[in-house]
Amino acid sequence: MRASVVWVLVASYPLAAAEPVPDLTRGQEMIATYFRTQARIIAEGCLADLSSKANWESRRARYREQFLEMMGLWPLPPRTDLKPVVAGRVDGDGFRVEKLHFQSLPGLYVTANLYLPKGEVKNAPTVLYVCGHANHVEKGVSFGSKVPYQYHPAWFAKHGYVCLILDTLQLHEIPGLHHGTYREGMWWWQARGYSPAGIELWNAMRALDYLETRPEVDRKRIGLTGRSGGGATSWWTAAADERIQAVVPVAGIADLTAQIADGNQTGTPDRLKNGVIAGHCDCMFPVNTYRWDFAQFAALIAPRPLLLGNSDADSIFPVGGYRRLADKVRKVYALYGVEDKFQLLETQGPHKDSPELRIGINRWMNRWLKNDTTTKVDDDLPAKLAPIQLKVFETIPKDSVNASIQESFVKAARFETPHAPTVTKDWWEGRKAELLQGLREKVFAGWPKTAPARTPKFVGEVVHDGVKLKAYDFLSEDAIELRLFVMSATEGPAPERVVLSVLDETAWKEWCAGLGEPFAKLLPIGGKLPFDGARFTQNRVAMAKEKFVWAAVASRGIGPTRWAVEGSFEDIQIRRRFPLIGQTLDGQRVWDARRAVQIISSIVPKVPIRLHGERHAAGIAYYAGLFEPGVAEFDLWQPPASHREGPILLNVLKVLDFPQALALTDKPLVLNVKRAEREKWYWPLQLTNATGEGKLKINFR
Repeated sequence: MRASVVWVLVASYPLAAAEPVPDLTRGQEMIATYFRTQARIIAEGCLADLSSKANWESRRARYREQFLEMMGLWPLPPRTDLKPVVAGRVDGDGFRVEKLHFQSLPGLYVTANLYLPKGEVKNAPTVLYVCGHANHVEKGVSFGSKVPYQYHPAWFAKHGYVCLILDTLQLHEIPGLHHGTYREGMWWWQARGYSPAGIELWNAMRALDYLETRPEVDRKRIGLTGRSGGGATSWWTAAADERIQAVVPVAGIADLTAQIADGNQTGTPDRLKNGVIAGHCDCMFPVNTYRWDFAQFAALIAPRPLLLGNSDADSIFPVGGYRRLADKVRKVYALYGVEDKFQLLETQGPHKDSPELRIGINRWMNRWLKNDTTTKVDDDLPAKLAPIQLKVFETIPKDSVNASIQESFVKAARFETPHAPTVTKDWWEGRKAELLQGLREKVFAGWPKTAPARTPKFVGEVVHDGVKLKAYDFLSEDAIELRLFVMSATEGPAPERVVLSVLDETAWKEWCAGLGEPFAKLLPIGGKLPFDGARFTQNRVAMAKEKFVWAAVASRGIGPTRWAVEGSFEDIQIRRRFPLIGQTLDGQRVWDARRAVQIISSIVPKVPIRLHGERHAAGIAYYAGLFEPGVAEFDLWQPPASHREGPILLNVLKVLDFPQALALTDKPLVLNVKRAEREKWYWPLQLTNATGEGKLKINFR
């Protein structure tokens, strides 16, 4: 069978009728069940096998390294010169403020206010305050998130503490970006393994570096607190940096079940049902490569004093989510025999910075940083300073990289030009093994450890006008049931190969149009089915002449299991869930394609399989075949030249890009791409020519 025949089969033709409107109910129910199942599996494994303090301590170093890796911070970046600048000073009611900035990385500016008690101060207890999602803007100019949260550092300074308050990356005097996947379509963040949570963590760690340079600060008595987004950063920073001696995260964490499965509360908007992730921007989550539940992040703080603060009517940090987490963290503190160092402060009210929460924070810091349990703590907030009094910059520095830091914070893999032919083969064998290991451990680690049985359920058969279509339902993994189609000519010789097409949404519609109404009962598609007679005839003739069976599968979220309109709010929030369980949607679609290969091998045994796909689905088909020995060859059409465009696979750009991936297979591969993109595909072609394997053929069209 020639590679071009498959292109004929799926070439675009005008549809004969209006596209049918799909029923999304099945897909929505399926994906909701899937996330509930995944959340349960991860929750059951979280901290479940801790038996002793020694057992936990033996794992902490490895867990901390994994945690930093998931934040984009392993290995830790160099601690470059902070270049701190005090831009001005102002007096308040019982305190004074220094307006300052420093660079946590070259060009990554952090604007902050340092609150100090009046008079001479030395070796004072100190608090780092990390802000949540609030900002003050006047006439389009940002004054930062430190303005609306100023009463916290003011209270601390008035009561004898040093307190440094930081602006967040997005709500900064130099605005950066927290919403790359939430609303900017930057799905490549998942492929890069990037989360702005890593920026917030790094900025806080560098703030500690700065505090240690100040004579007013007692380096052995540093606490940390923040609420909402700052609550999340409080968790991350205390888990990563043991210089923090007491911490109070407020309304900043809930377990995985609450985030992606059953976290909604009474009165919550419909858009937040089945999990509260839609209420949170990207800075609230790490890239969860190792499939942790959130209690495991919190447990890294033990045995240092930790007070978890939350309100009981907080719709985005629901009661069940933080209580379940607290129950697991308590067990780790019990291993150390310091149960009193972990407490849950639960107050009444919504997602709001209430007096009860503020008093709880202040008492906790008095207890653990001052050894003071007797002083009465009131919510005596000092008078606010005007926003202009707290602003650091008059003009934004020209060398600022805040707005583009997502491009460089997590480094993408770089590949040297292949060596001379005499040494290339040996070099590539070692490099190839390394890259395959990286794919297994960092990109596809979220795949099921065991696959369901290869027991497809026969749905039915339709024979019409020389074409036979059979349909089989199969379980790809728990809760994900898909349909595999097998089409053949009713007349002609026995098939010599199977062509398995991995369909995207466009190809699914074309597949259905090439069959039409006579086959509708096997095609789960709403409305009247369009029919393309020319396509139908070409398919029938090609199958008989070229001696092949044509199979097709639409992966999860496509065709029969579609759950939302692409690009809709619902679609975005579903895609955002996958990295929280160590996956991406496209990564699990690769698994679906693998399972389809396994199923078709059982239906049409001992016949070579050619995997075919177009656009992003070409990449999905390729990775499925890379890991499935039953695939004999590939026929790929117009895949993106970089995973930055797709398919989006978790962390893949830290390992390789798609051109390098093509060199990993030893199976024949035909790649059909646009002539204008020739240079983008030069690397794998040069490598395969140098090694003498010559199994990659690129058609430039």
